[in-house]
Amino acid sequence: MKIISLGWGVQSFALAAMSALDVLPPVDAAVHADTGHERAETYAFAKKWTPWLEERGVRVVTVRAPAKVTSITDGIAPPWFTLGPKGRGMLRRTCTDRWKIAEVKRWIRTQIQKGDVVPTWIGITWDEAQRVNTANVSYQQLVHPFIEMFDRPMTRADVVRWLTENNLEIPVKSSCVICPFHDRATWREIQLSGNGDWEKALAVDQAIRHRRPGYLCYLTAERKPLDECDFRNQEEHGQLRLGLLDADDDAATVPQD
Repeated sequence: MKIISLGWGVQSFALAAMSALDVLPPVDAAVHADTGHERAETYAFAKKWTPWLEERGVRVVTVRAPAKVTSITDGIAPPWFTLGPKGRGMLRRTCTDRWKIAEVKRWIRTQIQKGDVVPTWIGITWDEAQRVNTANVSYQQLVHPFIEMFDRPMTRADVVRWLTENNLEIPVKSSCVICPFHDRATWREIQLSGNGDWEKALAVDQAIRHRRPGYLCYLTAERKPLDECDFRNQEEHGQLRLGLLDADDDAATVPQD
């Protein structure tokens, strides 16, 4: 038995597609650990492409931790940014292990017999090789096909090129809506998405404020309410200034009484 750890981002989807198109060997399943906090685009992408994969022999399995674990107020906390008596800090990151990795392992254990070892394909490319590690359980072997199974290692750009050349859609980066590691550009995408993700992030940001007694918790490193953060880029700021200048010019041409 071998599986793909499927996050529905660029690299993991490409692994599944490569298996579906016989570029890589067949797998028994592509296992997606749904955190319950994925971006709306990710859920839409999974709904669209799951039938395509399964029609080509890649079974998609979705697993999920119990709601009490993935709840941001009752369960395992992502690494929120904090303000406390000793200044700025950040909570320890436990969400990836508990929301994703543990659930994939749990599913594997339901499928195997004692002594079995399951190769698990991980979508890490050459440009992020520092993320390569080994499994910490005896029944799983982590495999990195983009680095280990081609004539030369593939980068993320190589993977995007392959998807494009095969007329496959490029998914958004796989991440939770409420991930504190979003860069400003991603937050801006979420803010402008119009699909409810921004409203969810705002609600979570408010809900976690007093998540840790004695600390104030925030979704961004600015450590202020999300709706007070300005994620506009330089171009947008420039357009705003240009618009104000144009407005001033127009006002100057209006005849005065």
